[in-house]
Amino acid sequence: MVSASIKSSEIRFGECNKKLLEEVIFYGISLGADFVELFIENSDNSSVLAEEDFITNVSPSFSKGAGIRIFKDKRDGFVSTNDLSRHGLMRSISQAIEMLDISKKTNKLIFNGLEKLKDYSKSKINWLNEVPTINEVSEKLLLSTKSLKKDKKVVVRKGSYARNWQEVIIASSDGTYATDIRLHQTVGLNIIANDAQYRSNGSRRFGSHGIPNEFRLWDHEKASNEVYESSMNMLYADYVQAGQMPVVLANKFGGVIFHEACGHLLETTQIERGTTPFSDKLNEKIAHESVTAIDEGISEGSFGSLSIDDEGMEPEKSILIKDGILKKFLSDRAGELRTGHKRTGSGRRQNYSFAAASRMRNTYIAKGEFTKEELINSISDGLYCKSMGGGSVGATGQFNFAVEEGYLIKNGKLTKPVKGATLIGDAKEVMPKISMCGNDLELAPGFCGSVSGSVNVTVGQPHIKVDSITVGGR
Repeated sequence: MVSASIKSSEIRFGECNKKLLEEVIFYGISLGADFVELFIENSDNSSVLAEEDFITNVSPSFSKGAGIRIFKDKRDGFVSTNDLSRHGLMRSISQAIEMLDISKKTNKLIFNGLEKLKDYSKSKINWLNEVPTINEVSEKLLLSTKSLKKDKKVVVRKGSYARNWQEVIIASSDGTYATDIRLHQTVGLNIIANDAQYRSNGSRRFGSHGIPNEFRLWDHEKASNEVYESSMNMLYADYVQAGQMPVVLANKFGGVIFHEACGHLLETTQIERGTTPFSDKLNEKIAHESVTAIDEGISEGSFGSLSIDDEGMEPEKSILIKDGILKKFLSDRAGELRTGHKRTGSGRRQNYSFAAASRMRNTYIAKGEFTKEELINSISDGLYCKSMGGGSVGATGQFNFAVEEGYLIKNGKLTKPVKGATLIGDAKEVMPKISMCGNDLELAPGFCGSVSGSVNVTVGQPHIKVDSITVGGR
């Protein structure tokens, strides 16, 4: 007897649902679809905010639903639903068929059923029970905000924690049948300092994937010292003078510029839209020969890592740029269909209400041979960007990013701190100017928003030198 629905108690989406999923997929094929995919999700999320010496917000959230996508030729239709009954799933298939206006009610394609379940969740089933409780999180966040209270100049102290637990099953008409559990935890600290007319802020974010105990091990005192020191260094800083100059970008979150300005342009989503200047540059030089750039989902514990992507494919290590030469684009199922670039395990989505799209995972510039000191010593007059803030990126790679903590370089030495700096450029012009890469590669967690919602990613790089870039200031 086939189960009529995916029961709430069956949160692991086991083999007992296989016949139902096969029935739904076969129904879509019989109505004329070339391909049918189901992404079913059960999530349990929470966030906690500490301001000054109080917990001001606790937000738990739960969701369960399915995203259903069909392809006909090179077109696709997507429908999401919270109704996981047989009737609800069948109705969603019908809506997706109507969306594409498929008039052919028969299909020569043969669906041979789902493969044996690939269960990537076996070692992860206790993760949700092993993460810190709300009380544990609250106590440690309050310790962190208390640690930020170094002196009376600190006028705002905040700590935040977020946990996302997600269980998924992916089934599609090519036989894909897989289930996984994901766990992401992130914590951030922020302060604002003020002294008469002087004002500065400092912030840091830390995060991990698949490590339930990570928050308990987090060194909040070390983190608060870093944030405080950064803010104090910038409190009395002079404003930077605008101009064209060489810069050294720090490792870790300094990689956000490559991620935003160049990484997105190497997603097949951008090729489909016609917004990347690199679409016809495969195997051509697009960066300085010192630059090798990688995107992968396999680094243990990294925020952008995953056992399978949201289309059921195991991730691979993708060398995007090798010695300045463009070698690969990041591709999902739709990207492979429409552009010809093979899938790279990069089909990602925020949750079941989004269709998957080609997205970055852990993206970084590979380490080189130079020390940080050698990069700085090579500049007679420039800027050292120790910490990056927010920014914006245009559709074809134009960018501007604020420098949260910066220092002038004079005669190969770091001198006084400066504030108000903004890095302004264009990816295709800046990439050839990254002439030196350090040997101190480090990664940093972040969130990336795009067509398939907000996803967990890692950015990174060693210290790098850009020979010349526009620095906005006064």
